[in-house]
Amino acid sequence: MYKYTIVASLKIFFKYNFHYIKCQIICLLLGFLVATILSTLPAQTGDWGVVAGSVIITINEIISKLVYSSRKNIFTGLKIMNYIKIGIIYGLFVDAFKLGS
Repeated sequence: MYKYTIVASLKIFFKYNFHYIKCQIICLLLGFLVATILSTLPAQTGDWGVVAGSVIITINEIISKLVYSSRKNIFTGLKIMNYIKIGIIYGLFVDAFKLGS
């Protein structure tokens, strides 16, 4: 009988989970970058703020409906889109705090 040791369990953890954690962090940072781009582009003209905000909210709600309506089998692409969406929301909050201070 094979006994699991700490070293064996760490190898299994870094083999499977570390790759997924890196993907999550990269997707969050990509969402933060997209939020920065989305918040600066409409501000150049000044009249597209409402339209850009409604488009961002609509896309976020569609992604949320797709991700959270599926029960058990969430596709990898939907998980990645969800982390990008979370990064966008976080980036917009950070930009709002920068403008408020």
